[in-house]
Amino acid sequence: MPAKPAKTTVPSSTHEGQYAFFPYARYTSVVGVHTSLVAFTALFLPQTSLLLWPSLADSDRPQSQFQDALTDNPVITLAWIVAGLVILQVWWAGWIRQWCFEYTSRGGTSDEIKMDRYQFDRGRFSRLGRAAAFTSCVALVFHATILLFGAPSSSHLPHTFLLAIVLALLSAFAPAYALGSPSFSSDASAFITRLNWTRLFAELSPRNPIEKALVYPAVATLLGAWLGALPIALDWDRPWQTWPLTPLFGGIAGYIIGSLLALSNSRRSRKPPEALILVPS
Repeated sequence: MPAKPAKTTVPSSTHEGQYAFFPYARYTSVVGVHTSLVAFTALFLPQTSLLLWPSLADSDRPQSQFQDALTDNPVITLAWIVAGLVILQVWWAGWIRQWCFEYTSRGGTSDEIKMDRYQFDRGRFSRLGRAAAFTSCVALVFHATILLFGAPSSSHLPHTFLLAIVLALLSAFAPAYALGSPSFSSDASAFITRLNWTRLFAELSPRNPIEKALVYPAVATLLGAWLGALPIALDWDRPWQTWPLTPLFGGIAGYIIGSLLALSNSRRSRKPPEALILVPS
């Protein structure tokens, strides 16, 4: 007598099956550490200036020593933040790329898995270099865009360019390292990469937690920087209104909020739709 089929619940598609096994616990812990370190880099790393240059210039608008370290010399503040973000974004992008590999890797024999892992590890440094080059190009585009939006063009050029580097690091580096940098090459891999970038950053249509972790912070960074420029127009004449401090911290705040929104949204939709199929016992 044939065995009665057993009811087994499985995800309704291969994509959803992968989605169900995304490492949410690890993702949550890494996002928490990463956003905390980004906030620390923005607020506390520039305080190092107090150790190197303890006598900051006096202002007719008294403020705390903590604020003095951030506002006294915006170029130095930006330089400290850029230095910290370079390290943090390389670390964060490494996690994203690792999750991409785990999320999309196919099963197979042990030899096939080892070969996939070898190819993954082998391309790490070349992809890192391409991501750095792409991020530099994005920074140049952001610099020109910020000037077109009304930033000082005859002065404060170092300020504007360092701001553009910060925005590029927060919005472009991790996607370029994890997904690959878009190019005009005619091969199939480059075509797929361009399609992914178009879907994610033109159509704003992320489909899984990894894509949300790339798109939400990038969009929120640029939106935060744009909103952060609004207080500069107020005639309060405060040191913190110096260009480009408010867009800088607005962009960083947007990045942190976007990262947390991506985490929250991914966890709310954690369980995929399921379909009932029959598997012989």
